[in-house]
Amino acid sequence: MQYRANLKNGDKLSILGFGCMRFGGNGSFGGKFDPHKAENLIKAAIDKGVNYFDTAYIYPGSEEILGKTLAKYGVRKKVYVATKLPLILCRSKSDLDKYFNRQLERLQTDYIDYYLLHMLSNTNEWDKLREWGIESWIQEKKTAGQIKQFGFSYHGSRDDFLALLDVYAWDFVQIQYNYSDENYQAGVTGLNKAASKGIPVVVMEPLLGGQLADGLPQAAVSRFKKANPNMSPVAWALRWVWNKPEVTLLLSGMNDMRQLDENIRIAETAAPNMFSQEEIETFQDVKKIFNASFKIHCTGCHYCMPCPHGVNIPVCFSAYNTYHAINKSTGSLQYGMSTMNSGYAGLCKKCGLCEKHCPQHISIISSLAEVQKTMENYRFKIMRFAMKLFMRKN
Repeated sequence: MQYRANLKNGDKLSILGFGCMRFGGNGSFGGKFDPHKAENLIKAAIDKGVNYFDTAYIYPGSEEILGKTLAKYGVRKKVYVATKLPLILCRSKSDLDKYFNRQLERLQTDYIDYYLLHMLSNTNEWDKLREWGIESWIQEKKTAGQIKQFGFSYHGSRDDFLALLDVYAWDFVQIQYNYSDENYQAGVTGLNKAASKGIPVVVMEPLLGGQLADGLPQAAVSRFKKANPNMSPVAWALRWVWNKPEVTLLLSGMNDMRQLDENIRIAETAAPNMFSQEEIETFQDVKKIFNASFKIHCTGCHYCMPCPHGVNIPVCFSAYNTYHAINKSTGSLQYGMSTMNSGYAGLCKKCGLCEKHCPQHISIISSLAEVQKTMENYRFKIMRFAMKLFMRKN
């Protein structure tokens, strides 16, 4: 495993970090996972040199299984634990200690190495936290040794991110970053400004929720193969992030040993500024192909769920993207099989609750309307009617 130094405190962090939102389960936020499988993945990752684990209060079961595993094998001091204060749940200053103390209990530890404000949106939200005394609260935790490094994760606009960088002496930040769009959210401008201030940058969604791994159009896969037949789309995507010297580490949500081993192999040969001009041109071609077919930039994080009216929003968007990126027949079959009984886009009542929680800022209501128009044709309606008849008879 390779490591990059946090120049603020000297920590040597593995360039591959373990994102614990989706581990050991069905790959989706909030999905059930096998605790034994998750434990084995965590232990194997540590044995192979991964020393940065990222979780959050609102990732169901994640903090608990991470804490249990680290305690069971006595490896807490060998790793850096990152977790996040659930701003979405905080209503007053007293909530800061309430959730922090619960996190210490869940993680079976008395300190957090890298503590983040989860999805800090803008300076107005920071000003509200300052009114609660967040700065003195953080200093107290640092003085007591309960928090080592303090930062925030981000899913907002570039300008808001740039402004946030200047309102506090952050120890690190976490941003979404991948080759599909360098100007999305904080983007390359935010990355460069953070690095210029000496702030370590942790990258999330390097595979865009897996879309850059197994959701690429065949034309994009073929373009990669033409450039290097021995390199997978995953390798191209991860190496693209590691190619940036401003990136300290990236997070990958690895659900099985195969993914863990593949990512570690890729990390072993990664280096800043490793790409040739030909490889850079390859990315430019693939990006054009991908962005032309990937209609809805949903990462499948499930923050929008549950829908009070029963729409399975990530499933609808995934099938719709498959319809355009892979082929129409595959996408239609995926949509029909996934939403035949429930969860289809036509159930949407336009309440807007989902849009308030989407970190990608997707116009979910209008996107679901487009999904319904495209996917819920007469064949879908006939199949759903036939399924209802079948269910009644059986």
